[in-house]
Amino acid sequence: MQFCKSGRGCREKMGVRVRIRNAAVMLAVVFLLLGSGFGTSVSRRAAAKRHAAQKIVESARTQRRIAHSSHSRRTARVVKVARGRRARGRRHRYYEHFTGNSFVENDALTDGDVTTGEDPIVRAAAIDALGDMNGTAVAIDPSNGRILAMVNQKLALSAGAMPCSTIKLSVALAGLREGLITKDTMVNLGGWRMNLTQAIAKSNNVYFEVLGRRLGFDRVKHYANEFGLGELAGYGIQGEHLGTYPDEVISQAEGGVGRMCSFGEGVNMTPLQLGALTAAIANGGTLYYLQHPTTPEEVVEFQPRIKRTLPIGDVLPQMQDGMLGATSFGTARSLRASFREMPILGKTGTCSKDGMRFGWFTSYAETNYGRIVTVFFLEGGRPTFGPKAAELTGKFYRSLYDHSYFAVKANDSVRGAVGASQ
Repeated sequence: MQFCKSGRGCREKMGVRVRIRNAAVMLAVVFLLLGSGFGTSVSRRAAAKRHAAQKIVESARTQRRIAHSSHSRRTARVVKVARGRRARGRRHRYYEHFTGNSFVENDALTDGDVTTGEDPIVRAAAIDALGDMNGTAVAIDPSNGRILAMVNQKLALSAGAMPCSTIKLSVALAGLREGLITKDTMVNLGGWRMNLTQAIAKSNNVYFEVLGRRLGFDRVKHYANEFGLGELAGYGIQGEHLGTYPDEVISQAEGGVGRMCSFGEGVNMTPLQLGALTAAIANGGTLYYLQHPTTPEEVVEFQPRIKRTLPIGDVLPQMQDGMLGATSFGTARSLRASFREMPILGKTGTCSKDGMRFGWFTSYAETNYGRIVTVFFLEGGRPTFGPKAAELTGKFYRSLYDHSYFAVKANDSVRGAVGASQ
């Protein structure tokens, strides 16, 4: 061994030797690690080969049973999913086909209307509210039966259509008159219960089917006729057609008396008939003949004509909460998107027949000077339904309010009362 003498050169040679030795040690460690990993990999592959050689091989029969079982489970899942898809597909793909048109040219609505004796502010509000919807709007003074405006008179005076859920007003009055219900009576609907206020506001069909069956067809028809269904609503109105109420209950295949009382199946009601009934509800029970003045002279000489007085005054408060609820939280709440200034009580109706869809909304407003009754009736296709008629009615009331119609009428009433006292 050679020893390095002291000095700078000696120290440098020793440093080089140390670095060479350390590098050799590190290379040895790396080779050891690589060899270990390689050996482990080889041993694992060898073990896998030994395991494969020792694997149990099932018989041909067992293999067929396993394959069949796997196929059955897979097929069951596929069938289940397919059935679910078909079921969901039916719900999504199925829709009622409508042939009616929900929209018309604005001039078509008013073509041929006789307007000389109408209130111009009310008529303008009704035309503006209808817009291009295929329908009619009738406004009535419930204190005397005068038609203030009738837009699209051809449709308003026609034979009418199925009343849909507006028939529930007649059925509710019949149930109240017969003492079968009050507004708080909870009716069992097969798993849940509901009272009259909720049923009118939400237009619950099951409630009125149950009530109709309890009443029976004879009593349902008696009250419907008493309330003006099945007879002309107007007095001397040229071109008015008669709505019909059947003399016999419809078949059970069509839904029987229950369907008649929830949808008005088998009944044809005109906008004027519904307006006359709503006016009687608004004024406390007087069923007026509706009159439509056609000249200024007829307006000046107008005299109310009473058809009959309905004994419903004591039960009407039982109906009011439900009709108010319809516009507050029920099927007619779309009205409030346009008008909130005063209470509106009403009832919607939506149904279809022979490819035509109908949308009804009848209502009356509690104004400062009195009440005004409106009936909006729409027919057409998918865009036509009761809540849409309620929405248009809200626009109608908004227009009257913005034109100070109610305030003017209130002032006229005050001036009339002062003049009478002098």
